[in-house]
Amino acid sequence: MANFDLTRLLAKDNGGKIILLVLDGLGGLPMEPGGPTELEAASTPNMDRLAQEGTTGMSIPIARGVEPGSGPGHLALFGYDPLRYSIGRGALEAAGIGLDLRPGDVAARGNFATIDENGLIVDRRAGRISTEKGAEAVADLKKIVLPGVETIVEEVKEHRFVLLMRGEGLDPRVEETDPLEVGKPPLKCEPEPAAKEIIAAQHTADLVNQFIAEAAERLKPHYPANFINLRGFASDPALPKFKDVYKLNAACVAVYPMYQGVSRLVGMDVIPTKPMDSPEDEFNLVAQHWDSYDFFFVHIKYTDSRGEDGNFDAKVDVIEQVDAALPILLNLNPDTLIITGDHSTPAKMKQHSFHEVPTLFWAPAIVRPDEVTAFGERTCVRGGLGFFPATDIMMYALAHAGRLGRYGA
Repeated sequence: MANFDLTRLLAKDNGGKIILLVLDGLGGLPMEPGGPTELEAASTPNMDRLAQEGTTGMSIPIARGVEPGSGPGHLALFGYDPLRYSIGRGALEAAGIGLDLRPGDVAARGNFATIDENGLIVDRRAGRISTEKGAEAVADLKKIVLPGVETIVEEVKEHRFVLLMRGEGLDPRVEETDPLEVGKPPLKCEPEPAAKEIIAAQHTADLVNQFIAEAAERLKPHYPANFINLRGFASDPALPKFKDVYKLNAACVAVYPMYQGVSRLVGMDVIPTKPMDSPEDEFNLVAQHWDSYDFFFVHIKYTDSRGEDGNFDAKVDVIEQVDAALPILLNLNPDTLIITGDHSTPAKMKQHSFHEVPTLFWAPAIVRPDEVTAFGERTCVRGGLGFFPATDIMMYALAHAGRLGRYGA
């Protein structure tokens, strides 16, 4: 498990360059017993070569048997114990679109939804409306005024938006309003059970319910986005910063705001990244900024999306696109390259799963190769790193990049 006091003691402000390449939801399962996983089915000659030259293992994002959310999964990859450092989805989304999250603010991730004439949810994502349609609906939400607080509403992407409340006496310990199933009515916002007696939590819940009620009226012309659900109420988690802990000048290349958000919250610079068509586009962006940073976090989203869609072949295709584009990163001559995921998203399950994640370390100068010759779940189980906490990745990366000093005489 990561020890930030030890890291601060040993980390050096010079050494090699590191790339952490995260294929979101990389881990998979065979669709049929005895078949390949998505990673095993993919043609990945570059990753296979790196596996042969490097060392591999299976990382555990949270704990054995625990299904990770995206926020905790990425915190673990960045070396932050996700059981100690908690970030609500609202804070991630707010930071991801560049909102100034101040002490005392409460942010929530909003989803436009569709309800029928009986007030039951028939689509939790409003048909995944376009970002342009979402922005039109957000324009009407911006008109809502709550007593005693400032409300900031901003479009994120497609059916997603952020609600940020700013004022005195707010508390993020309130429950989400999304029932997570269709055919059910939206939930009323209530204080969390442990915060039932806290006045600020009740006050916040009352404000949220007032916002939702007025939103329902204003959204009537925006069908199918005629309702909202709010999730992940959160405040600024005040995380230790990358530069302080690791002495790294770090940058994020990620298309989706949520991953930009967690990067900002740990103190990385977020390189402006417009929607991109391929991993090659993202890798070229790394190359453009190569001389300015010591550490690059590079995020590939669609391995996760295709897994959630249950589309095995499409997930395979994304992995193959990443592999084909890898020479762009390798031509930069990084001292350490890590390829992994924040969690597993098997197409068979159509959701995040508890399964460990195949992980590859490549550091040609000093890595100790194992006997693995291909990058996949079955091979990484036999890798030299074994099964290990994802929070160990950063220390191992620093060590392979020559950025850790000796402990003791």
